Amino acid sequence: MTTARDIMHQGVETISAHETLDVAAKRMRDADVGALAVTGDDGGLQGVLTDRDIVLRCVATGHDPGAVRAADLMDGSPVTAAADDDAGSVVATMSSRRIRRVPVVEGSRLVGIISEADIARHLGPAEAGALATAIRAV
Repeated sequence: MTTARDIMHQGVETISAHETLDVAAKRMRDADVGALAVTGDDGGLQGVLTDRDIVLRCVATGHDPGAVRAADLMDGSPVTAAADDDAGSVVATMSSRRIRRVPVVEGSRLVGIISEADIARHLGPAEAGALATAIRAV
């Protein structure tokens, strides 16, 4: 059985919930990623912030990214996968919830993230295509 651990990307980029979106955008640019895991003071996962969130929910609405904190914009209560979850069930969850990324946890510790690219790389074009179709369904 292929697990979430087998297909996840390790070394998740994080940002404190207290950091501003301009800092988040620079961190995404420097790390060449489209999302950051948002962590609280205890280091625990609080949500996920995407480049799309910054553009559509901050910049496009006339807010100043230097004045808005990650906590103000992140998607709270993120859907997560346990490291030992079956990869197929993770893909099914991503499809049904129409999400592009899933943080992977082991207990309460963030250990990785699974993206559409990880699905394509590890599970193949059929799974990736089905996921992309489900995410983009109207």
